[in-house]
Amino acid sequence: MKDENCIFCKIANGEIPSRTVYEDDDFRVILDLNPATKGHALILPKDHYQNLYQIDDGTAAKVLPLAKKMAVMMTKKLGCDGFNVLQNNNEIAGQTVFHFHVHLIPRYSSDNQSLVMPPCGMTAEQLDAVRDVIVG
Repeated sequence: MKDENCIFCKIANGEIPSRTVYEDDDFRVILDLNPATKGHALILPKDHYQNLYQIDDGTAAKVLPLAKKMAVMMTKKLGCDGFNVLQNNNEIAGQTVFHFHVHLIPRYSSDNQSLVMPPCGMTAEQLDAVRDVIVG
C-alpha cells in the first residue's frame, strides 16, 4: 500500500520522474538528488513503510540481497574503492523522508567523505550493563 502524501511513494511507483538505475516488482533504485558521492543511490520499496520499525519481514528480507546486487554492479561500473550501505530511522538518526529507504554510497579514495563515528568511550562495566538491559 502507498501513502498518497509521500514523495518517495510517488517516486517509487513512477508517478514522479526519477533517475532510475534498477526496478522490480517491489523496489525502485534511484540516484539521490543530493548525492554524497558519484553514484549515491536510494533503494525505495514501492509499498509505504515509515521506517525499519514498520517494514514487513518479507520486504525487509529482500532489501539486503538487493543492496548487495546493486553494490556489486555499481562497484564494477563506477570503479569505486569501497561502499557504504546506510539506513536511518527517525529524525535523530538522520532520516529526513519518512519512507523506509536504504542509501547506497559508492566510496572513492578522493571523495573527502567520512561516515566514521567516533567511539563514545564506554567502560567494560557500562557495556555489560547495556547488554544486560538488551537481553534481560
